[in-house]
Amino acid sequence: MSDAKYNDNERPSRQERGTDGQDGRDGDDRGGRGKGKVFFKKKVCKFCVQKLKIDYKESDVLRRFITERGKILPRRITGTCAKHQRALALAIKQARIIALLPFVAD
Repeated sequence: MSDAKYNDNERPSRQERGTDGQDGRDGDDRGGRGKGKVFFKKKVCKFCVQKLKIDYKESDVLRRFITERGKILPRRITGTCAKHQRALALAIKQARIIALLPFVAD
């Protein structure tokens, strides 16, 4: 940048360079996530809505709440309430101990 109006040690300001600190990005662009607020459906607790009981013997129901690797899915993913998430974790752990559910994937 050796223009005639700048010394070698001086840098032009952002207004003089023609950028406003956005590094060539459009001001309305939010990183490819779309425009405006994103609305999502509120997740509801399956156990509260359907009045289901959490039982360690029902391995088919408990399998929906663990990953393929055997990890317990968090509340923010499944939508269960705090009360039922605690009961669910205990039931999954009990089912693992009596070999109804795996501790880890094969």
